[in-house]
Amino acid sequence: MSITTARKAELIKTYAVKSGDTGSPEVQVALLSERINNLTDHFKSHVNDNHSRRGLLKLVSQRRQILDYLRRTNEGRYKELIERLGIRR
Repeated sequence: MSITTARKAELIKTYAVKSGDTGSPEVQVALLSERINNLTDHFKSHVNDNHSRRGLLKLVSQRRQILDYLRRTNEGRYKELIERLGIRR
């Protein structure tokens, strides 16, 4: 359900803009996307877990806000990121 430390480090290394980067929008969106995908898989076997579903909606909203910020500030980085992550829109 949660991201392992190794997986998190791998995502940070993959999406980091520079070395030691953990706060760029690309890294934040990648980590949120990983958590969203894990929760989505969780709901396939736990249909009635409404408390976690609320958390999922909060994560999706947070990712949307970061993506909107990235789109406002740098359209090219935004398009590249959604293409790499396979996020539609």
